[in-house]
Amino acid sequence: MTGTGPIRVLVADDQPLLRASFASLIDSAPDLHVVGEAANGHDAVDNARRTGADVVLMDIRMPGLDGLAATRRITTDADLAHVRILILTTFEIDEYVFEALRSGASGFLGKSVEPAALLDAIRVVHGGDALLTPAATRSLISRYLARPDHGLDATPARLGCLTDRERDILALVAAGLSNDDIAGHLTLSPHTVKTHINRTMTKLGAHDRAQLVVIAYETGLVRPPAP
Repeated sequence: MTGTGPIRVLVADDQPLLRASFASLIDSAPDLHVVGEAANGHDAVDNARRTGADVVLMDIRMPGLDGLAATRRITTDADLAHVRILILTTFEIDEYVFEALRSGASGFLGKSVEPAALLDAIRVVHGGDALLTPAATRSLISRYLARPDHGLDATPARLGCLTDRERDILALVAAGLSNDDIAGHLTLSPHTVKTHINRTMTKLGAHDRAQLVVIAYETGLVRPPAP
């Protein structure tokens, strides 16, 4: 339910003081507006539907339904397809971050983030971009996949819906290249690259670049670098 007015933000955190602090900061920006608060995952999902939020600032560790499960419910609901999830976490690099991206989140922030960076992050995610740069996302996923207890998703056939060109571009996205870099590498226009990426996201059910990188690694199209 996006529009030309302020970006509508829902704040979900089980700590009342943090929730109030984030809400006050967000409302101080003229282009952002807090439309609701939630103390647990169930309330986050319900309020996302009720308020028409554009972005949900989602804590991971909440009672009842946690932030990961709430994220999955929101991102798999066709009526909430426009909603972007920005994960808040105390630990910026841990297994929860990867699971958050797999669940459909568009990025993550540590709770110690600078105020201006938080506001910018909401704008970036609302614009449809991943908060993480492709290179940062790739580094994160490489560390996760390098864990000995991790097994690759044995469904490379998932990529069967892609054209050869889309596979090539997906691999380059996962390698951390920008649209301009990919365009130069393949002798295409940046607009054509963007079109291919959008079609690839649609075919694979990905919200943004971060999830394309996840899929590229999970299906084995791209392998993590050797230690």
